[in-house]
Amino acid sequence: MSLAQILDLLELRAIVESLARFPILFIFSVSILLSIILGRSLPRIIRYFTARFSSKSTLNVYDTLTESIAGSIRLAGTFVLISLSFVWIEEKYSRLHAFLNPFVTLMAIATVAWACSRIFRQVVRIYGIDLFRRSGRQVDDLLLVFETFVNIVIGFIAALAFAQSQQFNLVGLLASLGLSGLAVAFAAQKILEQLLSTIVLYLDRPFVPGEYIRLANGQLGRVESIGLRSTKIRTPAKSTLLIIPNSNLVSMEIENVTRAKKVMVMLYLNFTKAIDRRESALVKQVISESTNSVFGIDPGSTNVAFTPKDAEKYERARITFFILGSSESSIALRKRLLELANKAIAQKLETQNIGFTTDDPTVYVESPVTL
Repeated sequence: MSLAQILDLLELRAIVESLARFPILFIFSVSILLSIILGRSLPRIIRYFTARFSSKSTLNVYDTLTESIAGSIRLAGTFVLISLSFVWIEEKYSRLHAFLNPFVTLMAIATVAWACSRIFRQVVRIYGIDLFRRSGRQVDDLLLVFETFVNIVIGFIAALAFAQSQQFNLVGLLASLGLSGLAVAFAAQKILEQLLSTIVLYLDRPFVPGEYIRLANGQLGRVESIGLRSTKIRTPAKSTLLIIPNSNLVSMEIENVTRAKKVMVMLYLNFTKAIDRRESALVKQVISESTNSVFGIDPGSTNVAFTPKDAEKYERARITFFILGSSESSIALRKRLLELANKAIAQKLETQNIGFTTDDPTVYVESPVTL
């Protein structure tokens, strides 16, 4: 066989191999495109099958839970489908698969974990609070602690899932580090105490950089940074920098001045018919009892002012009170409790044949607490 014939055969073989690979790339590209389309339509697809094969109450639960987290579901569904699409190039394009697959898998697991966290938060805020109240238990910030704990568990499971997908024995590594770390623990007890205190500060978040706090000795300062071992606090008068070990801060009583704020809530009730003085007194009593029983509302701050239609009749009521909270999550929890209180108010007034409508949306005005 001549050299020209050999070259012709090699060229023919290369063409055949490229033709054999082309369908794989085409199928992979189409699969990626379909993943993006199906991922963006995933909430609607799930809703269609839910409406078709389940009861109306189940559909209402689905709509309530996914109303504000549809974006997270779309993102998680898109990356999961894209991750599954990589099976097409696993054999023919093993190097490309080995390079891209870890990133895609990480995004798929991370977005699924984020979506699970958002769904759990919705379940707690919508159904968990109501369940606690029906069982006669006080709803307080312990519910937020439980929510944080579940999020940590979800994150840990996601880390294990990613390690397993990459054939990395994370559990074995942690176990080996635990055994070998016992000897180091005694030698570095003080350092470990500082690190654990730092973890506690980051998880509990009694303060964050930028907030003003007052220490146990009365010293007021602005938190500049939270380091691995210590926290730096800038004093306002001398502008000096206090460096306090995190282990001391964990056990110290600290007053967070920045979070000393309250949110004024203002809502209006428009009565379907004019009410008399007796009915207005009943409305005021029902509203005061319902709001004062809600955890996080400033006791005694509820004020009900009626707009008179004439000397003996009232057609509108303006309700104002204050919500106290230390963080955005706690404020959001109290707003959810307020929604349940509004439903209770409506039910009680309906039994007295007092109907009303509310202006939408409810007005929330943040105001600092006077120190």
